[in-house]
Amino acid sequence: MDQPSIDALRTREVSDRGHFINGTFQAGESEVQHQVLSPVDGKPLARIAAGSPADVDAAVRAARVAFEDGRWSRKAPTARRGVMLRLADLIETRALEIAVLGVRDNGTEINLAYKAEALSAAATFRYYAEAVDKINGEVAPTGHDVLGLVHHVPVGVVGVIVPWNFPLMIGSWKIAPALAAGNSVVLKPAESASLSLLEIAELAAEAGVPDGVFNVVTGSGSVVGEALALSMDVDILAFTGSGATGRRLLEYSARSNLKRCYLELGGKSPNIVFADAPDLAEAARVSAAGIFRNSGQVCIAGSRLLVQQDIYEDFLAEIIRHAENFRVGDPLDLSSQIGAVHSLSELEANLEFVTIAEAEGAARRTGGARILAETGGYYMSPAVMAGVKKTDSLFQREVFGPVLATTPFKNEEEAIRLANATVYGLAGGVWTANLSRAHRMVAGVRAGVVHVNTYGGADLTVPLGGVRQSGNGHDKSLHALGKYIDLKTAWIKL
Repeated sequence: MDQPSIDALRTREVSDRGHFINGTFQAGESEVQHQVLSPVDGKPLARIAAGSPADVDAAVRAARVAFEDGRWSRKAPTARRGVMLRLADLIETRALEIAVLGVRDNGTEINLAYKAEALSAAATFRYYAEAVDKINGEVAPTGHDVLGLVHHVPVGVVGVIVPWNFPLMIGSWKIAPALAAGNSVVLKPAESASLSLLEIAELAAEAGVPDGVFNVVTGSGSVVGEALALSMDVDILAFTGSGATGRRLLEYSARSNLKRCYLELGGKSPNIVFADAPDLAEAARVSAAGIFRNSGQVCIAGSRLLVQQDIYEDFLAEIIRHAENFRVGDPLDLSSQIGAVHSLSELEANLEFVTIAEAEGAARRTGGARILAETGGYYMSPAVMAGVKKTDSLFQREVFGPVLATTPFKNEEEAIRLANATVYGLAGGVWTANLSRAHRMVAGVRAGVVHVNTYGGADLTVPLGGVRQSGNGHDKSLHALGKYIDLKTAWIKL
């Protein structure tokens, strides 16, 4: 990856895109389009089809026909493995092109997007491809006159709804295991970040995924997402996004066919720094990156920094230094360390959170303003807020932007109380050289992922999932396959 190659791709014309249904791009029932604005400069990037319930029905019908006739669901596991490996290779071959397109669409800095989007997607399809022929059934321990078999079978049609912050990475976490298990998929990307996933659908067809097995319908959540969730012929819904939307999806499941809903709903993750951390300078550097990378638009972002009182001010000074030294700017410039906020509405919401935090008594130590407005893009200086109380909005509500809430604590017990003082439970972190304390904190912090002496970076070998109002089910790891498999018992009298 080099700057001249990126610059050559950044000006490439992006054609308007339709839905990808039954192996072809289609304009959709109404031919209405949605204008995509690039957060890099605020200018129009492309138009995508604004889907309707009829478009969703067409995609679901195609997926159901493909599933029932067995063109993928009954394909030999080794054959599915080969197709998915070819798809991984195609994504990897075009990684830079896909990454640049994604950055133009959603604003993530290219250094992060190249690894976390394109290369991560290739790795995810490769990981689950290698698992395809290792999904084994079971023989039950029965009496001699009975044979009990437990078959692992695909469920059917999987609806997938993914957000705009890491569309390709998060999409792959759901699409790849669903396909590996033999299901058909209907995907609804975020209407403001669909382009890279439409590219993946086209590459999937090129790799040999049969028509109808992988479909994409673009458009708004209130239309396309609702129609997918209410469909009587979608068996599973896998979603990453807001808690409010997750609740609606559960309601739609109850109103339709009781489809299983797996929800990853964000968080307000605590990052806890004790005075005995093995390297406080490293803790400050990683903690700053853990909230400010991708302009804070990361589900597991360490957005609540809890620091032991004895070192609070000194540690905060280091965080502020890092925040002020980050190079915020054009996400397609390799020298930029933080890219754009995804949209103008997101930027305005982030700035409003800073205003509310100050009104509630927190002190703004740095940042929290719109910058580079002359570019037309959406950029914000990283904000560090001090003295945030557990009753404050900034302590309780997910911002999903580059705004860090910092709070001092006295001891281990108070740290755990503060860490668990929200409705969320997605991720957390603890920095300490005390091994016993580390284990106590892992046990005490209610979260699906707890980092120790680091923050972020967990790979595909371990699951990601939340507790409490951060959702249910897990993405990543072999555990994710269980969401897309049914167990069927055969009880045979001998």
